[in-house]
Amino acid sequence: MTDERHPPATTAGADPARRLLRAASAMAVGYADTVDGRRVAPDPAAVAALAAFDEPLPETGLDPLATLRLLDEVGGPATVASTGARYFGFVTGGSHPVAQGAAALTAAWDQNAALPVMSPVAARVYDVVAGWLVDLLGLPAGTRPVFVSGATVANAACLAAARDAVLAGLGWDVQSDGLFGAPPIEVVVGERAHSTLSKSLGLVGLGRDRVTVVPADDQGRLRAERLPRSTGPVLVCAQAGEVNTGAFDPFDAIADWLAERSGWLHVDGAFGLWALADPGRAGLTAGLDRADSWATDGHKWLNVGYDCGIAFTRHTADLHRTFTAAAGYLPAATGPDRFEAMHHTPQSSQRARQFEVWAVLRTLGRAGVAELVARTCTVAVAIADGLRAGGLTVLNDVVLNQVLVRLHDGPTTEALIAAVQDDGRIWCGPTRWAGETAMRISVSSWRTGLDDAAAAVDAVLDRASRLHPAGRAPGVPGT
Repeated sequence: MTDERHPPATTAGADPARRLLRAASAMAVGYADTVDGRRVAPDPAAVAALAAFDEPLPETGLDPLATLRLLDEVGGPATVASTGARYFGFVTGGSHPVAQGAAALTAAWDQNAALPVMSPVAARVYDVVAGWLVDLLGLPAGTRPVFVSGATVANAACLAAARDAVLAGLGWDVQSDGLFGAPPIEVVVGERAHSTLSKSLGLVGLGRDRVTVVPADDQGRLRAERLPRSTGPVLVCAQAGEVNTGAFDPFDAIADWLAERSGWLHVDGAFGLWALADPGRAGLTAGLDRADSWATDGHKWLNVGYDCGIAFTRHTADLHRTFTAAAGYLPAATGPDRFEAMHHTPQSSQRARQFEVWAVLRTLGRAGVAELVARTCTVAVAIADGLRAGGLTVLNDVVLNQVLVRLHDGPTTEALIAAVQDDGRIWCGPTRWAGETAMRISVSSWRTGLDDAAAAVDAVLDRASRLHPAGRAPGVPGT
């Protein structure tokens, strides 16, 4: 007798679907096998070949296998090898193999994680991974994470919850009455706050420019002694991992200042929050657990695929207040203590991002995540030491996974960055620091080791030595 839960393989459409999935899997494995041998940025010929995609919408459907082949054969060579070992741009982690495997299953299952009734497995795995994350990062008991599309939305979710909680304490219900006529909230940010925090403040109606800006020191840390003489209510936005230097704000001093006022402390930790997983970074993270909310990315240092932002709040009820929704066809919301994703996040329907996070955490374990953080920081130090020895100026204290360097001056550094990108052995990008261009090197991939550090140093110094007809750039020994 046929088991109705497992239809026979001859079910209509099963064989073509199976062939497509197998073909796609083989293409994906082929890419993964060759990624470290590719140019990190595609060459001009590969980019030019993308013209093959410029075709009119077919009047009738085309062969699906041919469609996959076009994507693989033309699209693949034009990818940026950001999942490889020598991509040092944008604090991007390479997707871990177990995350890729979990993503493939997630896509095949096609689960909507909005409500437990829509996916019992997504709900159960969420409960497990939520506890793991809070434990791994040492956040306060009762803290809950929610999964969103990235750190920008994670920041926005936390700031919306903060806005509503602070105003609720003043007797104002934002979700019912909006912000028109609401009591004012002073928003305090550091001078080197990331642009996505500003974007998030705009999204939640607190204003990009209606903020009190506190000066930063030479590493980008908020100077706590310059916090304003505010009486509250105050929403303070601190930072774990300045995007150029990796510096951490002084959380204990900020929390002490806020304790004398009413308000909320939020931490933008897009990549730096993962330093909490490494006991060796305790000096950086002191006081970080005293915040009310935290935002991070899983697709940066944890090395899961895009898109995976994580927002944490100390009290689940604060997310529920802001994001609960009701409709006649939906089960009634059960309250803040029973977690239902659509009632605690900005989105309703949502991909089950927790599967990839669970898979990576289970595979690496506590020690593996700590080792990943420690190793990539060690690689960053090795790159900094090698470039400094080669004559470049390292502009930051390399306390995390970020290296900020300059060759002679801004224009020379711009030329060096262009040359390195054109060379293709590694990829890193430009930033602005102290009024001039600098090169920013971010070490975030599970693949990257000390041999890759040596390769990065060789590539940068080689390009630097070729910038001038004399055979070497100012300050760089001839090679």
